[in-house]
Amino acid sequence: MDNQLRDIFFQLLRIGLWGQGGLSTFTQLTEREWAQIYAWAIPHTVEGIIYDSFAFLNEDQLPPKSLRLKWAVRVDQIERYNIQMNKVIASQYEAFTALGIQPILQKGQGVAQFYLNPLHRICGDIDWHFEDNGYSVARNYIKEQGITVEDTKSFSLHYNWNNQFIEHHKQLFDLRNPLIQPYLRSISKLYLKKQGILKIEHVSVRILAPELQLFQVNSHILKHLITFGMGLRQFCDSARLYAQYSNQIDAEALKKIYQKTGILKWTHLLHQILVDYIGLSKSHLPFAYPAHTNSDWMLEEIWYGGNFGYHDERYAEGKVNSTVSVHPDGAKRLWRNFKRYLPYAPQEAIFFPIMHFYSKFLGIDRD
Repeated sequence: MDNQLRDIFFQLLRIGLWGQGGLSTFTQLTEREWAQIYAWAIPHTVEGIIYDSFAFLNEDQLPPKSLRLKWAVRVDQIERYNIQMNKVIASQYEAFTALGIQPILQKGQGVAQFYLNPLHRICGDIDWHFEDNGYSVARNYIKEQGITVEDTKSFSLHYNWNNQFIEHHKQLFDLRNPLIQPYLRSISKLYLKKQGILKIEHVSVRILAPELQLFQVNSHILKHLITFGMGLRQFCDSARLYAQYSNQIDAEALKKIYQKTGILKWTHLLHQILVDYIGLSKSHLPFAYPAHTNSDWMLEEIWYGGNFGYHDERYAEGKVNSTVSVHPDGAKRLWRNFKRYLPYAPQEAIFFPIMHFYSKFLGIDRD
């Protein structure tokens, strides 16, 4: 790998994400190097963010016109998709609230609104969380519309609505340790009064309290790193949330949540990556990470894995065992990640495969 070119990739990512800075005047990329930057951006789903860096480059530093045009067409498609997604979010939220239930918009577009250019963040689906009996009410409503609903493991369901992939979740957080589930339920109730509101298509949509939104986004990253991988887009999400909420969160309370759920040591690795590679100011972190923290190995796993681990070239020739995963060499990768993350989030590393297996049988709704 060309480490110098990768450094430039991260520079462009930071410029686009924060809307400031620039490349050294001596930095000029060849057509082949720009093609590689583009090829790296796709599996990490950050092409829209890097596109936003172009406004801060000198004319002679920009990609070739042919690639710029290709890039612009892709970003236009992302914008159109996000506009349609926002319309679906607004219409669904109004439909659900008319039923007397109050969904919470999770991740995705709920985080995108804190970007400098929300329409340039790629969003795969729409995630709703429902409290109390809201999940079953919403499920019945969707089925009454004649829409095919697939109940899935981990206490969730999904379906397609106006060409958008929608997921409903009973559980708010992705952590699988059964010993902390009562605590997770308690903090979800504790922070009810701090829930926020986003305006999407002129509709006021509920989102989590700042502390819980950060905790949810970060624990979601951990969940996927323990399995097959997570791309850079979600790390950009975390950085934008910290920057947005730095003056609103209770730093000690958030640190306590990380401690009580057993992921504080891993969170230090995350924070170092956000500062060193994503460009988050240390002043926006809720607490400092230890001086000896070394997250280089985790960055390498993130880099190679790409979005949800689907692009890891190290396993391109591996065999697929569908009983384990659709990922090549699934069992080998799970075992390796178990060993990697055991020292940093031991309870999650141990309980994830157990609860993942359990949810296949008891975490699925059936009519």
